[in-house]
Amino acid sequence: MPSEVAVSATAVESWDKRWATEEGRADWLEPHPAVAAMLPELAARGARRVLDLGCGVGRHALMFAAQGFAVDAIDGSANGLGVLRATASARGLSLNLHEGLADALPFPDGRFDYVLSWNVIHHGTLGDLGRRLGEIWRVLTPGGLMQATVLSTRDSNYGVGRIIAPGTFIRDRTEEKGHPHCYCDVATLVGLLQGFEILTLSQQLQERRPGSHHWHIVAERRD
Repeated sequence: MPSEVAVSATAVESWDKRWATEEGRADWLEPHPAVAAMLPELAARGARRVLDLGCGVGRHALMFAAQGFAVDAIDGSANGLGVLRATASARGLSLNLHEGLADALPFPDGRFDYVLSWNVIHHGTLGDLGRRLGEIWRVLTPGGLMQATVLSTRDSNYGVGRIIAPGTFIRDRTEEKGHPHCYCDVATLVGLLQGFEILTLSQQLQERRPGSHHWHIVAERRD
């Protein structure tokens, strides 16, 4: 099995190439409706500090900053962060940007009221996913909210390609060579979410690829 560092590096490389071109960024500029729908809940809870984990070019970080939240955004892609920095400057928005990975977040315990990780933490093995969920739990304040997506075993790509670890496959396409994805059934996912109270959990068909099924998760950190 590839080392954890290599697994993370291949995923970052793939997305860095995507964010370097206007064509690659084109479908990732507008906030997802499910994320925008969280704004009233966050306001009702008095949430203030937000982390966009795996922010890409910043479609969600920019939305939260425009709504007055104190936003930190982290991604492994220098190209993505560069685009976000330029867009935030053009819109007169203030964000704290960090280049780094989800496996060891550079933030103190209990820092954030809400952590978003959209289409990010399943890029690796199930072990990587569990560690990333643990890091999200650590940086959330008790009672803070996590909103995330994870690939489902109903996804049409589940089982396609080389298996490198339980539930984890690599599809060696030219533009995505060595880029791992892990997939969860409900029992596996619920097990990985120990330490959280699951508020909503549903499987959603994504619009960009036929047969693309993701778990949509909203969960609260337990004390």
